[in-house]
Amino acid sequence: MAPKVVTRFAPSPTGFMHIGGIRTALYAWLWAKKNSGSFILRIEDTDKEREVPGSIEHIMESLKWLGLEWDEGPDIGGPHKPYIQSKRLEIYRKYALRLEESGYAYPDPLNEGELAGLRQKAVAEHRPFLYREYRPQKVEKWDGKTPLRFKVPEIKSYLWYDLVYGDLSAGPEALDDFILIKGDGYPTYNFAHVVDDIEMEVTHVMRGEEFISSTPKFLSVYEALRITPPAYATLPHILGPSGKKKLSKRDGAKDLLTYREEGYLPEAFINFLALLGWNPGTDQEIFSREELIRVFEIARIQKSGARMNETKLDWINKEHLRQLPAEEIKNNILILLPETLRSEKIVALIAERISKWGDVRKMLGAGEFDFFTKRPKVEKGKLVYKNISLEKISSNLKLAREALKNINENNFTSENIKSALMLIASSLESRGELLHPVRYALSGRDQSPDPFIVAEILGKNETLSRLEKAL
Repeated sequence: MAPKVVTRFAPSPTGFMHIGGIRTALYAWLWAKKNSGSFILRIEDTDKEREVPGSIEHIMESLKWLGLEWDEGPDIGGPHKPYIQSKRLEIYRKYALRLEESGYAYPDPLNEGELAGLRQKAVAEHRPFLYREYRPQKVEKWDGKTPLRFKVPEIKSYLWYDLVYGDLSAGPEALDDFILIKGDGYPTYNFAHVVDDIEMEVTHVMRGEEFISSTPKFLSVYEALRITPPAYATLPHILGPSGKKKLSKRDGAKDLLTYREEGYLPEAFINFLALLGWNPGTDQEIFSREELIRVFEIARIQKSGARMNETKLDWINKEHLRQLPAEEIKNNILILLPETLRSEKIVALIAERISKWGDVRKMLGAGEFDFFTKRPKVEKGKLVYKNISLEKISSNLKLAREALKNINENNFTSENIKSALMLIASSLESRGELLHPVRYALSGRDQSPDPFIVAEILGKNETLSRLEKAL
């Protein structure tokens, strides 16, 4: 019987959660859910100098926004608690002593100055520095106050299988005696995560490409402990918009919760994220969470980098918006509108055009619908329609003004406005002689939504005021 699938997401609390980290979490979560397994959240906080206050809370908030709930973790506990590395120091010490007793660990006899000197010598001699070449012949028993180094069991080449990359290998030069426990009592990443994965019975590890070169070190620790390592699945980089290099802050890499503030749906963001480095083997691009769990396969994770594309994200989000109930769409837009503009007519106009909720305020602030919140600047030359004289345009606008004045304010609807204006327009050589200057007077644009709907949304007084300004 195959062991229960256990995956983990183990971020360091050194800053905001970014898209690369959250994709790792998503793939690990999907694989656990697909196999009725467990997904663990573990915080790797042994690098106290780089820790940023509030990062742990930010990590958990980011995961919860996307609905990536964990089965074991810092806040809910579990059979392998604690789930914060700085609270697991005794566990690492236990494994370190086990390695020392079996001859695979020794106290580091060199101080920082001596170590720096050996490194400089290697540079001067144009060769790589390998600490194992300077192993002491005799060592004292570790007192727990000096750094403890790992003694590589065997200097050899390693061959291992990656679930994404297939067969991978590294020569003896990838192996060296590295620090297990630092002088301050904290473990290094290379040691701590191995111990945690063993203790938490992790079966599958999703990780980035940057960890491939260190894999022989991990494998040598497992070998020294006589424990079978988990299966590794290496994920490709997420590339910047140019597709030439890894996504960075310079390329617009954002705090994950910024996407929430911009109004993306968590379901849509997960859909987009899943496709950044994985494909379902079909033409389907819009997935629900349940569909992703059903079709996700590690074997379909690609080796090449995936390009970050917010245009694609907007399209996917728009498709998910369309699947929401009409009432939910309406209510979400209404909340974002000024009280004076809360009408179903403007909701309908906006709903057709937005990709995310954040677009609503942009459209009304400095976007295509800004004329609803501030009077447009009217330029005389732009009121002209084709070769019609200004006098004729002025005459037509006066007719429009008088016709709209006669509509009762309670009946100032797009239907009644259209009827009144089309009666005038139909008597002209071209309807554009009237409708163009009316549209421009109300919106300050050559192209806008139906001017009859714009007039209804603005209301009778504002509509007449704008026509007066144009005149």
